[in-house]
Amino acid sequence: MKIRRAETADIDDILRLLTQVNMVHHTIRPDLFKGPATKYSREELEAKLQATEDPIFVYPGDNGHIQGYLFCESQEIKESPLRTGIRTLYIDDLCVDETARGKHIGKQLYDHALDYARAQGFYNVTLHVWGGNDPALKFYRKMGMQNQYQCLEQIL
Repeated sequence: MKIRRAETADIDDILRLLTQVNMVHHTIRPDLFKGPATKYSREELEAKLQATEDPIFVYPGDNGHIQGYLFCESQEIKESPLRTGIRTLYIDDLCVDETARGKHIGKQLYDHALDYARAQGFYNVTLHVWGGNDPALKFYRKMGMQNQYQCLEQIL
């Protein structure tokens, strides 16, 4: 199947998948995530679809429904006395429909992110994985990702 940029007609499916992601996070961290919910509204998704620098890619299924998505964000670290200047492609969200897992859709979406990042001249690709989301962490490790840094917390 051909990965393509998301369109307005895809919003209902994207909202459905955003809810699936939310429920994974809610199950792991109900102290931080309400459920069921989505992190973007329909209106916010419509605006995001117009933003050319931060694309949303989708994997359409044979049944006409979206089986996966990839939200990308361009981030830039400015050159400074301390840091080198780089452009990063941040994967804000990657989701495969829970009914379509095991078909290598996630790998195809991830590979698409790498190809897009290379073509656009990004230095690297980054993302965040919530502690406790072991299947996601295992997947990204298998894709070749490694720690850039760790964020730690102590709940009071």
